[in-house]
Amino acid sequence: MTRNKLLNKQTVLLAVIVIFHSVGLVGLSSESRDYFLSLSPLNLLISIACLLLSMPFSTKLALDLLLVGIIGFGVEWIGVHTGWLFGNYSYGENLGWKWSGIPLMISINWIMLSFSAVACIQHFKIPDVLKAVLSALLMTGLDVLIEPVAIRSDFWSWHNGVIPFYNYVCWFLISLPIHYYLLKRNTTKQNTVSVGLFIVLVVFFGILNYR
Repeated sequence: MTRNKLLNKQTVLLAVIVIFHSVGLVGLSSESRDYFLSLSPLNLLISIACLLLSMPFSTKLALDLLLVGIIGFGVEWIGVHTGWLFGNYSYGENLGWKWSGIPLMISINWIMLSFSAVACIQHFKIPDVLKAVLSALLMTGLDVLIEPVAIRSDFWSWHNGVIPFYNYVCWFLISLPIHYYLLKRNTTKQNTVSVGLFIVLVVFFGILNYR
Protein backbone atom coordinates (compact mmCIF):
# COMPACT_ATOMS: atom_id res chain seq x y z
CA MET A 1 0.00 0.00 0.00
CA THR A 2 1.41 3.41 -1.00
CA ARG A 3 1.93 6.10 1.61
CA ASN A 4 -0.94 8.22 0.25
CA LYS A 5 -3.36 5.29 0.27
CA LEU A 6 -2.29 4.42 3.80
CA LEU A 7 -2.88 8.00 4.98
CA ASN A 8 -6.26 8.07 3.26
CA LYS A 9 -7.23 4.81 4.94
CA GLN A 10 -6.19 6.12 8.34
CA THR A 11 -8.08 9.37 7.76
CA VAL A 12 -11.26 7.45 6.95
CA LEU A 13 -10.88 5.21 10.01
CA LEU A 14 -10.30 8.17 12.31
CA ALA A 15 -13.28 9.96 10.75
CA VAL A 16 -15.47 6.94 11.59
CA ILE A 17 -14.28 7.09 15.21
CA VAL A 18 -14.94 10.83 15.44
CA ILE A 19 -18.38 10.54 13.84
CA PHE A 20 -19.59 7.73 16.11
CA HIS A 21 -18.34 9.47 19.24
CA SER A 22 -19.89 12.77 18.13
CA VAL A 23 -23.23 11.06 17.55
CA GLY A 24 -22.82 9.44 20.95
CA LEU A 25 -22.32 12.82 22.62
CA VAL A 26 -25.50 14.15 21.03
CA GLY A 27 -27.46 11.01 21.88
CA LEU A 28 -26.30 10.93 25.49
CA SER A 29 -27.50 14.49 25.91
CA SER A 30 -30.94 13.75 24.48
CA GLU A 31 -34.13 12.09 25.67
CA SER A 32 -32.84 8.92 23.98
CA ARG A 33 -29.93 8.63 26.43
CA ASP A 34 -30.89 5.14 27.59
CA TYR A 35 -31.02 3.88 24.02
CA PHE A 36 -27.60 5.31 23.21
CA LEU A 37 -26.15 3.84 26.40
CA SER A 38 -27.34 0.42 25.25
CA LEU A 39 -25.24 0.95 22.10
CA SER A 40 -22.01 1.38 24.09
CA PRO A 41 -20.73 -2.13 23.21
CA LEU A 42 -21.24 -1.35 19.52
CA ASN A 43 -19.23 1.86 19.85
CA LEU A 44 -16.43 -0.07 21.55
CA LEU A 45 -16.41 -2.67 18.78
CA ILE A 46 -16.30 -0.01 16.06
CA SER A 47 -13.45 1.80 17.81
CA ILE A 48 -11.33 -1.31 18.28
CA ALA A 49 -12.05 -2.40 14.70
CA CYS A 50 -10.80 0.94 13.37
CA LEU A 51 -7.71 0.70 15.56
CA LEU A 52 -6.88 -2.81 14.37
CA LEU A 53 -7.53 -1.99 10.72
CA SER A 54 -4.95 0.80 11.01
CA MET A 55 -2.21 -1.71 11.90
CA PRO A 56 -0.67 -4.45 9.73
CA PHE A 57 -1.98 -7.80 10.89
CA SER A 58 0.43 -10.49 12.07
CA THR A 59 0.35 -13.58 14.26
CA LYS A 60 2.50 -11.66 16.73
CA LEU A 61 -0.09 -8.89 16.94
CA ALA A 62 -2.94 -11.40 17.32
CA LEU A 63 -1.17 -13.13 20.21
CA ASP A 64 -0.54 -9.82 21.98
CA LEU A 65 -4.16 -8.75 21.52
CA LEU A 66 -5.31 -12.03 23.01
CA LEU A 67 -2.86 -11.76 25.91
CA VAL A 68 -3.87 -8.20 26.84
CA GLY A 69 -7.55 -9.12 26.56
CA ILE A 70 -7.12 -12.13 28.85
CA ILE A 71 -5.10 -10.16 31.39
CA GLY A 72 -7.67 -7.35 31.33
CA PHE A 73 -10.54 -9.75 31.89
CA GLY A 74 -8.58 -11.62 34.57
CA VAL A 75 -7.73 -8.59 36.68
CA GLU A 76 -11.32 -7.38 36.47
CA TRP A 77 -12.54 -10.81 37.58
CA ILE A 78 -10.21 -10.65 40.57
CA GLY A 79 -11.38 -7.13 41.33
CA VAL A 80 -15.09 -7.88 41.19
CA HIS A 81 -14.96 -11.21 43.01
CA THR A 82 -12.35 -10.47 45.67
CA GLY A 83 -11.90 -6.69 45.93
CA TRP A 84 -8.13 -7.25 45.98
CA LEU A 85 -7.70 -5.15 42.85
CA PHE A 86 -9.28 -1.74 42.21
CA GLY A 87 -11.64 -1.90 45.21
CA ASN A 88 -15.23 -2.96 45.83
CA TYR A 89 -17.23 -2.55 42.62
CA SER A 90 -19.61 -4.37 40.32
CA TYR A 91 -20.62 -4.08 36.69
CA GLY A 92 -23.95 -2.76 35.46
CA GLU A 93 -25.90 -3.62 32.33
CA ASN A 94 -24.74 -1.15 29.67
CA LEU A 95 -21.50 -2.86 28.66
CA GLY A 96 -23.33 -5.84 27.25
CA TRP A 97 -23.18 -9.57 27.87
CA LYS A 98 -21.33 -10.71 31.00
CA TRP A 99 -19.56 -13.89 31.99
CA SER A 100 -19.11 -14.47 35.71
CA GLY A 101 -20.19 -10.88 36.32
CA ILE A 102 -17.62 -9.36 33.95
CA PRO A 103 -18.66 -7.85 30.57
CA LEU A 104 -16.70 -9.36 27.68
CA MET A 105 -16.36 -5.81 26.35
CA ILE A 106 -14.01 -5.04 29.22
CA SER A 107 -11.33 -7.09 27.46
CA ILE A 108 -11.84 -4.94 24.37
CA ASN A 109 -11.53 -1.86 26.53
CA TRP A 110 -8.19 -2.98 28.00
CA ILE A 111 -6.85 -3.71 24.51
CA MET A 112 -8.04 -0.41 23.07
CA LEU A 113 -6.75 1.75 25.91
CA SER A 114 -3.42 -0.05 26.21
CA PHE A 115 -2.56 0.00 22.52
CA SER A 116 -3.65 3.60 21.99
CA ALA A 117 -1.88 4.87 25.14
CA VAL A 118 1.37 3.16 24.13
CA ALA A 119 1.07 4.55 20.60
CA CYS A 120 0.96 8.09 21.97
CA ILE A 121 4.47 7.85 23.42
CA GLN A 122 6.01 5.21 21.17
CA HIS A 123 8.36 7.51 19.25
CA PHE A 124 9.71 9.41 22.24
CA LYS A 125 13.51 9.17 22.38
CA ILE A 126 13.61 7.81 25.93
CA PRO A 127 14.16 4.33 27.45
CA ASP A 128 11.29 1.88 27.12
CA VAL A 129 10.75 1.76 30.87
CA LEU A 130 10.07 5.53 30.89
CA LYS A 131 7.78 5.15 27.89
CA ALA A 132 5.86 2.50 29.82
CA VAL A 133 5.57 4.81 32.83
CA LEU A 134 4.28 7.68 30.68
CA SER A 135 1.77 5.54 28.79
CA ALA A 136 0.55 3.98 32.06
CA LEU A 137 0.07 7.50 33.44
CA LEU A 138 -1.86 8.46 30.30
CA MET A 139 -4.12 5.43 30.64
CA THR A 140 -4.66 6.07 34.35
CA GLY A 141 -5.42 9.73 33.64
CA LEU A 142 -8.02 8.70 31.08
CA ASP A 143 -9.61 6.43 33.69
CA VAL A 144 -9.96 9.49 35.95
CA LEU A 145 -12.20 10.97 33.23
CA ILE A 146 -14.03 7.71 32.55
CA GLU A 147 -14.96 6.81 36.13
CA PRO A 148 -17.64 9.49 36.87
CA VAL A 149 -19.24 8.93 33.47
CA ALA A 150 -19.20 5.15 33.91
CA ILE A 151 -21.02 5.40 37.23
CA ARG A 152 -23.76 7.63 35.81
CA SER A 153 -24.06 5.37 32.76
CA ASP A 154 -24.47 2.08 34.67
CA PHE A 155 -21.23 0.66 33.30
CA TRP A 156 -20.09 -0.12 36.84
CA SER A 157 -20.67 1.11 40.38
CA TRP A 158 -18.61 1.44 43.55
CA HIS A 159 -19.42 0.44 47.09
CA ASN A 160 -20.93 3.50 48.84
CA GLY A 161 -20.60 5.40 45.55
CA VAL A 162 -16.99 6.39 46.30
CA ILE A 163 -14.19 5.86 43.76
CA PRO A 164 -11.16 4.75 45.81
CA PHE A 165 -7.72 6.15 45.06
CA TYR A 166 -6.59 2.52 45.17
CA ASN A 167 -8.43 2.04 41.87
CA TYR A 168 -6.08 4.43 40.12
CA VAL A 169 -3.04 2.87 41.78
CA CYS A 170 -4.09 -0.51 40.40
CA TRP A 171 -4.72 0.90 36.93
CA PHE A 172 -1.19 2.28 36.86
CA LEU A 173 0.54 -0.76 38.36
CA ILE A 174 -1.28 -3.22 36.09
CA SER A 175 -0.96 -1.22 32.88
CA LEU A 176 2.76 -0.52 33.47
CA PRO A 177 4.05 -4.08 32.79
CA ILE A 178 1.50 -4.56 30.01
CA HIS A 179 2.73 -1.44 28.24
CA TYR A 180 6.37 -2.34 28.79
CA TYR A 181 5.69 -5.72 27.23
CA LEU A 182 3.96 -4.13 24.21
CA LEU A 183 6.86 -1.72 23.73
CA LYS A 184 9.37 -4.54 23.78
CA ARG A 185 7.26 -6.56 21.35
CA ASN A 186 6.78 -3.50 19.11
CA THR A 187 3.29 -4.61 18.08
CA THR A 188 1.70 -1.22 18.72
CA LYS A 189 1.79 1.27 15.86
CA GLN A 190 1.86 5.04 16.22
CA ASN A 191 -0.37 6.43 13.49
CA THR A 192 -3.22 8.84 12.92
CA VAL A 193 -5.81 6.35 14.18
CA SER A 194 -4.07 5.02 17.29
CA VAL A 195 -3.12 8.46 18.60
CA GLY A 196 -6.32 10.07 17.36
CA LEU A 197 -8.45 7.47 19.13
CA PHE A 198 -6.85 8.27 22.48
CA ILE A 199 -7.42 12.00 21.93
CA VAL A 200 -11.05 11.38 20.93
CA LEU A 201 -11.61 9.37 24.11
CA VAL A 202 -10.12 12.15 26.25
CA VAL A 203 -12.36 14.74 24.59
CA PHE A 204 -15.42 12.48 24.68
CA PHE A 205 -15.25 11.67 28.39
CA GLY A 206 -14.01 15.15 29.24
CA ILE A 207 -17.14 16.69 27.72
CA LEU A 208 -19.42 14.13 29.37
CA ASN A 209 -17.93 15.02 32.75
CA TYR A 210 -19.26 18.55 32.35
CA ARG A 211 -22.78 17.57 31.29
